[in-house]
Amino acid sequence: MIDPKIIKLLRKPPSPIGNFRNSQLIDGLVYVSGQGPFDDNGNLIIGKIGKEFNTDEGNQIARKVGLTILSVLHEGYGLENIDRVIKLTGYVNCIDGFKEQPKVINGCSDLMVECFGENGIHARSAVGIYILPNNIPVEIEGIFKLK
Repeated sequence: MIDPKIIKLLRKPPSPIGNFRNSQLIDGLVYVSGQGPFDDNGNLIIGKIGKEFNTDEGNQIARKVGLTILSVLHEGYGLENIDRVIKLTGYVNCIDGFKEQPKVINGCSDLMVECFGENGIHARSAVGIYILPNNIPVEIEGIFKLK
């Protein structure tokens, strides 16, 4: 059962900013497009990790991206119908020389385990990148298996 505290944190998913869907279901797998972070007022968070945000703040931002991903899943499929997290790919908009991308993306990974327990443990990539759309600090995409 999904923790009701997590459900209360979810909002309406954002509309895609291009010609794509927030998610695509194929053969029981849900592919969630890259999602960004929103603050508690629903505003897009912008800035660069290592400049405007430190690693710990980046970790919390990645958790917010995870909440956006969970919102997409909840609206489209119902979180109770997600069997497991298969893979996450995290992109960190960071300064040159920043090496803590895995610590940043752990914010989302930890949320997936908090939400789905053992089935939240997943394969993952964490990549540093020079810029992301709208100058967001973190973008994460994922693959999930339906029950």
